[in-house]
Amino acid sequence: MSTPGHPDFDAITEDDLRAAGSVKWTTFPDTIGAFVAEMDFGLAPAINDTLTGALDRGLTGYLPAQVAGDMAAATADWYADTYGWAVPAERVHHVPDVIAAFELAIEKFTRPGSAIIVPTPAYMPFLFVPQLHGREVIEVPSVEIDGRMTMDLDAIGRAFDDGAGMVVVCNPHNPLGTVFRRDELVALSEVVAAKGGRVFSDEIHAPLVYRPATHVPYASVSDAAAAHTLTAASASKAWNLAGLKCAQVILSNDTDADAWETFGPWAGHGTSTLGALANTTAYRAGAGWLEDVRGYLDGNRHLLADLLAEHAPRARMILPEGTYIALIDFRAYGIEGDLGEWFRGHARVAMTDGAACGQAAVGHVRFVFALPRPLLREAVSRIGRALDERAAGSDAA
Repeated sequence: MSTPGHPDFDAITEDDLRAAGSVKWTTFPDTIGAFVAEMDFGLAPAINDTLTGALDRGLTGYLPAQVAGDMAAATADWYADTYGWAVPAERVHHVPDVIAAFELAIEKFTRPGSAIIVPTPAYMPFLFVPQLHGREVIEVPSVEIDGRMTMDLDAIGRAFDDGAGMVVVCNPHNPLGTVFRRDELVALSEVVAAKGGRVFSDEIHAPLVYRPATHVPYASVSDAAAAHTLTAASASKAWNLAGLKCAQVILSNDTDADAWETFGPWAGHGTSTLGALANTTAYRAGAGWLEDVRGYLDGNRHLLADLLAEHAPRARMILPEGTYIALIDFRAYGIEGDLGEWFRGHARVAMTDGAACGQAAVGHVRFVFALPRPLLREAVSRIGRALDERAAGSDAA
C-alpha cells in the first residue's frame, strides 16, 4: 500500500510496463525484463514537472550555456552535500553519457596504444569499447575477501607493469554491487600512483547505496588520486533518465582542466537539453523521491536473496551493497552455454549472460532487480521452476 506522498511501486503491472514501451519490456516481449539497467518506477514528480515545463516553452534545441552551467553547479552541490567532496562548478563538464566520458578518458588521458585494465566481472561496454579504440583490455578478476568482492591490487599492479595505462573503477560496482571502502580506494590510489597510471572512476550508481555502506568519491581520497583521475557521474541510473543523454565529467586537477580546454566544447556535443534540465532537477529536488526508491530497492535486494534461497537454493549471490544489479552464480546447476538465452527460453526471464561481463562471470547471470515486487517474485519463481524441470528431466534420462 502507498502512503500519502509516497508512490506504490507494487501497483505497477506488467501490462503497464509493456504499454510504456521501454527497451526492458519490448526487446523480449514474452519475458520479465531484468537484463537492462533501467528502473520500472517512472519519474520523480519534480523531474516530470521540469520536463513538461520545458516542452511547454519549446526548450528542445541545442544545450544553452545557462542550462549547462546550472547543471554543473547542481552537480557540484550534490557532491559537496552528499559525499563531502568540494568540487568547483567550473570543473564539472557535460557529456552525453558515461561511455562517452570513458572514450574521452581513453583517447585524451592515456598513452597512445596503452592497455586498459578492467576489474571483472564488469559492465559490458568496459570490455569492448577500448577495443573499438584499438586498445587491449586486461581483465583482472575480482577477489572475495570476508564475503565481499573487491579489486585484486597485486594483479592490477602487474597489469600496469605489462603496459596498461588506465584502470577502470566502477563504484558502486556494476554488476558486483560492491561499494568500495575508503581504505580500499586509498590502497588502489597508491598502486596507481606508483605505476604512473590513470583511473577512470564511473560513479553513475553513487546515489544508490544501502546503509551502512557509504559512497566515497575515488578522487577525493588523496591528492595523488585527484591527480590521476577522471570522474564520471550522472543522475541517469538513480532517477531513471538514461534515455535523456546527459552525464558529467568531473576534473580534479589543473593539468586535466587545462587539457580539457583544448577539446572540451566538442566533447559535450550531443548532450541533451532536456537531459541537463532533468539532471539539475534530480540533484536539486529529487532527494525525497530517491529516498523512497532506495528504500524499495533495499527491500528488493533482500527479497531477491530470500527468493533465491527458496526457489534456487544452489545458486549463490553476494548481497549488493549498492546499485540495483545482482550477479547470481548458477554454476552449481551445470547449465552450459549462454545462460541468458537458456533462462529466456526456459523461464521467460530476460537476464544478461555473465560471460558478457568477462571470463570471471561465466556461469553467472546479471539480474536487474529494479522491478515491482510482484514481478520480482514471479521472475524468481519462474527461474526455480525451470531449474526444477531441468533436474527432473535429467533424472528421467
